Amino acid sequence: MEIILQILLLAVGFLMLVKGADWFVDGTAGIASKFGIPQLVVGLTIVAMGTSAPEAAVSITAALKGNAGIAIGNVVGSNILNILIILGLTGLITSVAVQKSTLMVEIPFMLFVTVVLGVMGMFGNTVGRVEGIILWILFIIYLTYLFWLAKNGPQEEESVNVKEKNVWKLLISAVVGGVIVVWGSDVTVDAATNIANAVGLSERFIGLTIVALGTSLPELVTSVTAARKGNADIAIGNIVGSNIFNILFVIGTSSLIIPVIFEPSFIVDTTIAILAGVLLWISTYKKKMLTRPWGIVMLVAYACYFVYLLV
Repeated sequence: MEIILQILLLAVGFLMLVKGADWFVDGTAGIASKFGIPQLVVGLTIVAMGTSAPEAAVSITAALKGNAGIAIGNVVGSNILNILIILGLTGLITSVAVQKSTLMVEIPFMLFVTVVLGVMGMFGNTVGRVEGIILWILFIIYLTYLFWLAKNGPQEEESVNVKEKNVWKLLISAVVGGVIVVWGSDVTVDAATNIANAVGLSERFIGLTIVALGTSLPELVTSVTAARKGNADIAIGNIVGSNIFNILFVIGTSSLIIPVIFEPSFIVDTTIAILAGVLLWISTYKKKMLTRPWGIVMLVAYACYFVYLLV
């Protein structure tokens, strides 16, 4: 009976994370638009951070509670899921174009920061405050690049919809969404930890699979819906951006608050995350597009990884 209750609480936690992130993004993006911040900048920063809000809330909460297996596993697992499952499914539905900047700058940078995380974990088995500062310096460099990209890219006109929305409604949406994300993360971490203890699974396994899937739901829903509507051209850029945010912002912030233990077994998972990124780069480099056969390869690759986790 107890395990059923914890599974229900986990489902409720996931729902809170998804809806909370949705409201948070709507509110903050709307407020930014009201103050005249270009939509491209909003999309590259606030929306990208919003879709990473569940990972941030869960990992920081897990780190504060001493559940390192969930803190690191959530981010590394989400990054693997984002590429192999989300882009795999998206590629299965439709061919997905990749922008030149994503191919030449963002994917290599994603691979670089993943390697940096792996090296940090390899030496000392802890991502502490010094490492957190390094990750945040890289994060600021990445933000600077995004603003440069936004300034030199095409500017979109403000939508009438945003103009008509009341500032107070947008503010309430942002605040309530943020509170629900934080609350949902607390519920999710507690339920996932209790399930791991009850079933005898490690926190690493729970963090890499169940919690990672739950916190990746915003990206999954967004990418698959966009693919079905034929608007999947920015899916790869969004996923790559989310993976960069997850490592630099989420783990960087978590380690600044409290040193996060990096279990030796996470070296394998971080290596899988790097290989997933290499697979994405190889699959899109020649045709500047993710095609259905490569989508199938990604899904099969994740199935093999999942079997490895079970064994």
